[in-house]
Amino acid sequence: MRAAFIVVVFAIALSGCGILSKDFDETEGWSASRLYDKAASEMSGGNYERAIELYQKLETRYPFGRYAMQGQLDVAYAHYKAGQPEQAIAAADRFIKLYPQNPFVDYAYYLKGIVNYNRSVGFIDRFVPTDASQRDPGAALDAFQDFAVLVERYPDSKYAADARQRMLYLRNNLAKNEIHVARYYMKLGAYIAATNRAQYVVERFQRTSAVQDALEIMVDAYQRLGKNQLAADAQRVLDLNRKAGRFIDDTPPPSEISLGRKIWDYLSLDEN
Repeated sequence: MRAAFIVVVFAIALSGCGILSKDFDETEGWSASRLYDKAASEMSGGNYERAIELYQKLETRYPFGRYAMQGQLDVAYAHYKAGQPEQAIAAADRFIKLYPQNPFVDYAYYLKGIVNYNRSVGFIDRFVPTDASQRDPGAALDAFQDFAVLVERYPDSKYAADARQRMLYLRNNLAKNEIHVARYYMKLGAYIAATNRAQYVVERFQRTSAVQDALEIMVDAYQRLGKNQLAADAQRVLDLNRKAGRFIDDTPPPSEISLGRKIWDYLSLDEN
């Protein structure tokens, strides 16, 4: 009987422990600095999901402190590294909305651009090189606009030079995308549509490698349409620019960079 009683008590104790463990939160009572340091440590170790969880706890418990402010930007980066582009952009947008005058808000704009830039590159390119200009240009346009806002509003930002380089690369790919569409129209026999696309490239994407291709398409399309004078005009422009050496090569892809997480040295978070 005594043994049975002990077993029952032991079972109840185990059950109680299970209940406690289910709701147990080791971070309960942690200070803002401890939460932030732990989140930063988890992110440095590549544990992005855990870092996101801790940053969210930090913001919930200490919404107005400097650690929460830094954490709100860090969590955007954590989402980016975790392969969650939508959440990363949403977090960056939230930071911009909450702290529009912050001296480091340029980082939030830059991070948005980088997220969209990498979305435009695509997952498969990590393994098989492909032509970025042949993909849906939606993300590339978003990235271009994000970088454009950064460069326009913060021309002296330490991220501006890289943003400009990426804009050149994106602009070249957007122009080449128009060329792919124009060539598709040529295959369909839609020569007027092809010339319209090519003309758009000549007018909107000067100083890109796609201009030469656009003029060649215009010459071909006008000849097929029987518009010999227009074909001759396009050929003359093509020849003059070739002779003058005005056509340029493809813009090389920007080198990969490491997005630094701690960018606010003035906060001196590590001193507390």
